[in-house]
Amino acid sequence: MKLFEYQAKEAFSEAGIPIPEGRLAQDAGEAREAARRLGSPCVLKAQVLRGGRGKAGLIQFAESAEEAERKAAGLFASPHGVRKLLVERAIAVERELYLSLALDPVAATAMFIACAEGGVEIETLAAEQPEKIVTVPVDLDWGLMPHHVRELTFGLRLSGDTAKAVGDIAGNLFKVFRATGAELAEINPLFVTKEGGTVAGDGKLVIDDNMGDARGKYPLAPEYFDTQTEYEAALEGIPYLQFDGDIALMCAGAGLTTTVFDLVHYAGGTVANYLEFGGPNYTKAVQAMRLCLKNPSKVLLVVTFGTIARADVMANGLVEAIKALRPTVPIVTCIRGTNEEEAFATLRAAGLDPLYETEEAVRRAVDIAAGRRA
Repeated sequence: MKLFEYQAKEAFSEAGIPIPEGRLAQDAGEAREAARRLGSPCVLKAQVLRGGRGKAGLIQFAESAEEAERKAAGLFASPHGVRKLLVERAIAVERELYLSLALDPVAATAMFIACAEGGVEIETLAAEQPEKIVTVPVDLDWGLMPHHVRELTFGLRLSGDTAKAVGDIAGNLFKVFRATGAELAEINPLFVTKEGGTVAGDGKLVIDDNMGDARGKYPLAPEYFDTQTEYEAALEGIPYLQFDGDIALMCAGAGLTTTVFDLVHYAGGTVANYLEFGGPNYTKAVQAMRLCLKNPSKVLLVVTFGTIARADVMANGLVEAIKALRPTVPIVTCIRGTNEEEAFATLRAAGLDPLYETEEAVRRAVDIAAGRRA
């Protein structure tokens, strides 16, 4: 789960990482009041789960409460789905750094990634000027040691009070990383102020729902998702992504779903959604079909290959879903795997034409979506 900036900064502040003084606003009037209380100049930061907010005009500076209200109204009216603004006191910045912690899945360690140039797109910098990137691996069993911090600050060519302050922030960032079960904890930029202090200018925290008690502190809410359907899918525990094509997918297994996605495009079709009907969700046919039918698609393509997730169970679930939901779009099926003979019989009894080959099922779905087949 990606957290909003204000949530990441709350976690940072609780761990002792300095953050700018700020207030959350949910309308232009609240933004005006926040700016009045914080004083000018201030910064208005749209709380949306996307990168490049500055380039998209989602971060605005205001010199007065009146200007803050006017610019906040524009942000709330933008097409980016802004529901909240973080209004912060502007910081007098001397320089900017980059500091993050991420999981290294290959080495099974945490990895500090830092750079003396903050506020940049770190992926671009790593590709074009890798010598500027400082990396320090940290064994998750042993934890953060003093030598890790020294290696980090030395690599950034910091000294004196600034080195100590950044080292303290690195230690506290590691605490946040472990306490929240994070996959990524990032400060970009990390401000070094003209007064010599250090402040987290921005904050990003991506947490693993399967670790710790993060879900209890950050419950799922519609604001984390692009569409209401994606939110409903998350509540069901069904992996789902919304697109704008003609063919709704209901497939078992992430690998098979991705393969079917590619096959649809190779055949000239377009996909309405990604939905993984496999794993622990193979008995959720009704819920999965309900999500698919929320799309304005022209055909529903069901492709599964079940071993532990048995084909006959999925076929029975599919028929149950059809009876319960009465879909008006054609359904194309290719349900294979354990007990597939029983699955075929169940589908035929329900008036469906079970297919044996995934490629044939994809071609049929694409033809139906294109109007070449009834």
